[in-house]
Amino acid sequence: MRAFLAGPEARAAFEQEAKVLRALLEQADCAMLVIDTRQPVLPKYRAEIEILAACAKPVMPVLNFVRDGAARVADWHRALQESGLHARAEFDVVAPFNGSERELYTDLASLLPQRRAQLADLVDALALQARERRQAAARVVASHLVDVAAMRRALPADEFADALRQKAFVRAFQDDVRGHARHAVSELLALFGFREGDAELAELPALAERWEDDLFNPELLKRAGTRLGLGAMIGAGVGAVADVALAGLSLGAATTLGATVGGALSGGWRPLWRKAKNRLDGVQELTADDALLLLLAEHLSALATALARRGHAAQQRLRVGTVALPTDAVGAPVSEGVLRAVQALAPARGHPKWERRQRGARDDDERTELVERVARLLPPDPEEDEAS
Repeated sequence: MRAFLAGPEARAAFEQEAKVLRALLEQADCAMLVIDTRQPVLPKYRAEIEILAACAKPVMPVLNFVRDGAARVADWHRALQESGLHARAEFDVVAPFNGSERELYTDLASLLPQRRAQLADLVDALALQARERRQAAARVVASHLVDVAAMRRALPADEFADALRQKAFVRAFQDDVRGHARHAVSELLALFGFREGDAELAELPALAERWEDDLFNPELLKRAGTRLGLGAMIGAGVGAVADVALAGLSLGAATTLGATVGGALSGGWRPLWRKAKNRLDGVQELTADDALLLLLAEHLSALATALARRGHAAQQRLRVGTVALPTDAVGAPVSEGVLRAVQALAPARGHPKWERRQRGARDDDERTELVERVARLLPPDPEEDEAS
């Protein structure tokens, strides 16, 4: 091998190959041979393995694309065994299984006992990074849930009496909720190292709307309310004002005041007093119901989990459905952590200035403490939690 590297071919037709072999001989502890398992086992690949073996350094085959339907994993297993390479790793960079990178370095330690301690430190560092990313993602989700829970929009009664103004009022509130949701998606993408457009939440079954619009789907909200134990309270405001669909929202005045007292009490007396004052002043006020917060929490948590498991080599846009909202199960169970997180958001209803991206917004210590408390309640990725 050294004679080849000293010859003229290593500086001409095989210059790139010579760079790899020279580095392996002079600098590296071992070689990781990445194999595209979608390819057949051709003679040229067997020759590559033979050449690497001639460098007298350990070789760790890394089988890639093992989850692809065209993968020839069994053929490659046989070829590696015939070449005397019995240790191998499987690492799919497009659809990585959870913890695969940590397993790769653990397997590598079996070939490099002198580096075992360093590789063990690397495995621990990867596990710590994964856990910290998940915790940061939970804080992103929690912070945007606080934003939506704190949302409060008011409209004088005389303006609300205009049917067109009513619709515009409700539509503007819904658009602001969607804005918070989209901003949360952008933050999660950046946190996990993806670009805008790399991810998109899938449409829920039997729905043609984008996922932000699913947040206001009356049927989904009704089921979410049932799962929260709210029953008929959800949607109590629907139809209270002619031609205005208030699915997922509470209207804090006139005929709908009674339907929102329970939710107001859960957030303390401040929001209840504001609603009572608005009723006396003839002001209509919109807020987000717990069912809407539940849907948003589950959507964003599902996205964070999917991004944590997604490979950066994936070419297709990420489409995430939600298994928590089956269309054929009205009483589908809700995660205890998500339920407690939604309940913990109650104090935000009394602090409209906690909604960021609004004039006069205030990010004080109380808000920070609430975000941390809600983030701790959101359930972690079960597979990652077990691996950690």
